[in-house]
Amino acid sequence: MSTASVPSVDVRLPDGTTQSHPADATPMDVAKGISEGLARSVVAAEVDDKIVDSFRPLSELADEQGTVALKLLTTRDSDALDVLRHSAAHVMARAVMRLYKGVSLAFGPTTSGGFYYDFDLPEKISEDDFPKIEAEIKKIIKEKEPFERFILDRDEARKLCEDLDQDLKVEHIDTGLGDQATVSFYRQGEFVDLCRGPHIPHAGMIKAIKMLSVAGAYWKGDASGRQLQRLYGTAFFDKKQLAAYLEHLEEAKRRDHRVLGKQHGLFSINPEVGPGLCLWLPKGARVRVTLEDFLRKELLSRGYDPVYSPHIGRVEMYETSGHFPYYRDSQFAPLFGTEVGGLLDAWSTRLQAGSLSSDDEDKLMAAAEVFGVKLPDYKPSAAPDKKQEVLHSWQVNNERYLLKPMNCPHHCQIFAAQPRSYRQLPLRLFEFGTVYRHEQTGELNGMMRVRGLTQDDAHIFCTAEQVEEEFRATIELTKFVLESVGLDDYRVQLSLRDPDSSKYVGSEENWDHAEGALRGVLEQSGLNFNEEPGEAAFYGPKADFMVRDCIGRSWQLGTVQLDYNLPQRFKLNYKGADNSTHQPVMIHRAPFGSLERFTGMLIEHFAGAFPMWLSPEQVRVLPLSDKTQEYAFTVAKQLEDAGLKVSVDASDGKVQAKIRNAQLDLVNYMAVVGPKEAEAGHLALRDRIDGDLGSMPVAEAIAKLKEEIATRKVRQAVKMENVSVAESGETSHEY
Repeated sequence: MSTASVPSVDVRLPDGTTQSHPADATPMDVAKGISEGLARSVVAAEVDDKIVDSFRPLSELADEQGTVALKLLTTRDSDALDVLRHSAAHVMARAVMRLYKGVSLAFGPTTSGGFYYDFDLPEKISEDDFPKIEAEIKKIIKEKEPFERFILDRDEARKLCEDLDQDLKVEHIDTGLGDQATVSFYRQGEFVDLCRGPHIPHAGMIKAIKMLSVAGAYWKGDASGRQLQRLYGTAFFDKKQLAAYLEHLEEAKRRDHRVLGKQHGLFSINPEVGPGLCLWLPKGARVRVTLEDFLRKELLSRGYDPVYSPHIGRVEMYETSGHFPYYRDSQFAPLFGTEVGGLLDAWSTRLQAGSLSSDDEDKLMAAAEVFGVKLPDYKPSAAPDKKQEVLHSWQVNNERYLLKPMNCPHHCQIFAAQPRSYRQLPLRLFEFGTVYRHEQTGELNGMMRVRGLTQDDAHIFCTAEQVEEEFRATIELTKFVLESVGLDDYRVQLSLRDPDSSKYVGSEENWDHAEGALRGVLEQSGLNFNEEPGEAAFYGPKADFMVRDCIGRSWQLGTVQLDYNLPQRFKLNYKGADNSTHQPVMIHRAPFGSLERFTGMLIEHFAGAFPMWLSPEQVRVLPLSDKTQEYAFTVAKQLEDAGLKVSVDASDGKVQAKIRNAQLDLVNYMAVVGPKEAEAGHLALRDRIDGDLGSMPVAEAIAKLKEEIATRKVRQAVKMENVSVAESGETSHEY
């Protein structure tokens, strides 16, 4: 809408009032008309749920009736911080271009805690360079130059980027923006960048900014593409917010599960075993076994049946489920019974991608014949889909296997292994099943992002009438599990399909049923939840539990998913009360998510200091001298017989040193025994949190400790010189 065709625009404000403004006025002009104080704090504006620049003409934002429903965003609005950080990314990029030659700009988006910008430049940037980059950033901020938006058609935009020697932007215009007639740019001083925006009015609004780290990256995430340098930073509207955030980052570093896991012997990742493949060391394995035993007992009491399934399965099963080739890029390559299988798989993949030349096709046919593979039905002149049918037929006949990417297809086959009646439903199957994902090396992160993960997976097969009650029960189970480990600060994300996306399988009717059922249960439960279109699994909607740890970070843990599609794809059925066959509904649920990620999160949440019931070493017996070592082992045996995890520190040295070592090793309790305790049949109990609890009979100590375990009591974590712990997360910053 041009300013010439609209002499004025009606602006409707959130309080319901309407103002008339000239067509060339901006949201900032509206703010100035209200008060200069408001205008100084305006960062951007919101129109029809879209964030826009405060300096955009109202005529560009108006609807066909010449009306703008306008909300002014100030420094107090959460959405404004994202705009500030986007602008800070531009400021950082401008500083880098001032300091270094030959800089090619990639992308500079915001993140949950800040922003980054990817660069291609000859010189390697390190953290030692951050002070000079930050000094240049401060100069730019001090100049308070405005951000200016302008639009060019594609050809003009391409020419501008060529003139600026920005070849990555040229490529993006040709590919990523190939369907757009016009594109937008933002200028700030001499710096010009291809960008959708929005941005703050001027750089002077950035009151606090900090460079955080540098890492490698690839152009558009393609590992075969150009390697880039990624600079991370963060920005805030005031210095106090930045200081709090930096303190938060330091606390997160102190809690890093990779450091604590190594320090306390919980897990190891060995390059000879393979990246992303965890070795659970004895102490970490004890935590895992405790979690598994806790959940197994709970599931058995709730009517679940245990099952086991193999670590591999035929590719055809995953083709039926849709996991192959839908998730092909994140799966390990198929396993073949013949040495030529990989050749035909690569051949088929390139054919499907349209990247197979006739010359390469001739070479592949010749290579297949060398291995004794004859494909008489394969005609080079045939259509690609016909050629793929021939290759697929050969692969099916010669067996292809896949490392299990999901447990659900196996559980579908367990359901189908015998006839089912409605009287058997709901059928609840559970398994601690290990699955495998070929995550990119750069995305691996200790136990948080791995290639081999064990899910506390269960699948409930039920009738349509049982769906709501079963879904309600799984929600209650997930709440119970999380609260048992002290994670009671959570919200639920209801992940729905994007109606405009083609990635989802199944009928629209089934999706409507599934989404309606989940929404209804969540509304009745009173849980705090929000809806996120486009975040559903490809086969059904899900409810994800987003948990905040004790320093305010958000984690996606337990999940419950409703699925009408896999039963249909596997042709599952049961005999109903009407003696006819019906299709069951399937519920996927995993309160832990994966044991690796869940345990890694608990390590960070508790800073390695697990509550008593989860701790890998609950009590350490400390003899005062060699004279009481025999009694120390007698006490340890009594504690072990009571089911406690116990060790004895029989080393030389003073008891004060032994106490300190036990504290540093995060042992929950210390049982100090000397001649007096031996004579009385007592122990002097010491709590790692509350200190000395005094001398007491061994039986009394056992009763106290067992009660803490039985109630799964979660107490304040240990306080150490290098660990700062809070019992609950009060900070609003996410990391």
